Amino acid sequence: MASNVIELRTPQGKERMAELLEQVTIRSIDDVHDAAVTINRMANERGMRIALCEDISSKEPMIDAEGTIVNADIFGWLADGERWWEDARLALHSPLPRACRYESEPFWCNENGFYGHWRNDYLNEMDLTDFHKRSLCHAAIVIPVHLPFGQISANSFIPFDTELRDLSELFDEYAELFAQVTRRFIAGYVTVMRSTRRIPSDCVLSKREVECLRWAAIGKTDKEISMILSRSHATVRYHVHRAAEKLDSVNRSQTIFKAGQLGYLGASD
Repeated sequence: MASNVIELRTPQGKERMAELLEQVTIRSIDDVHDAAVTINRMANERGMRIALCEDISSKEPMIDAEGTIVNADIFGWLADGERWWEDARLALHSPLPRACRYESEPFWCNENGFYGHWRNDYLNEMDLTDFHKRSLCHAAIVIPVHLPFGQISANSFIPFDTELRDLSELFDEYAELFAQVTRRFIAGYVTVMRSTRRIPSDCVLSKREVECLRWAAIGKTDKEISMILSRSHATVRYHVHRAAEKLDSVNRSQTIFKAGQLGYLGASD
């Protein structure tokens, strides 16, 4: 008998990806160690070393439930000249974490430039002088992870073959895999390790509040905003004050900052 039922099948390889993602998923601090071992093994099996940084603005190293430093004792960055996780200035000076401020998709780089899925003029204009000295590698595949509240995570996969400079083939083959497992690992780690609530939950700003804050973010005073929006000075002050109350802010600057963290203000022209 004829049938019009379509058999749905999981694409080949998806089962393995789902299994791998589950193995690097962190739901409690007790999961950190095993997840780190798994993601490290995954990188090593593909000829790469892994270096993870969940927050380029933080001086604290990533740790597991026992206080073990993940990048040192699990990922093996212990030799002289390799202890990058001890250098809080790295995000300011190394081109790798700096590039993650301007790009959210995977890319690879060496002393000659940055290479990804599309052209990024911010990256192309970066100074790569003394690339090896500043980045502690000759080439790397980099996975940026942009997290809630403006947090940026920079993560690198560096070939064991230190003479390898061209990572185009490795990037084509592994970038998507590296991106998926890294994002899952980092997102879980940040969730279980975050100890403070930065912004009140379920905070919703009104259209007028956002409009006032957008102008305030580019330096306009309440009086100037009132003229732009054809509203009274008192009305503008009220909306900015209400936004501050919703965001639990102590001043105008913090109100703008928190609204920006939540994506209300967008990118400035």
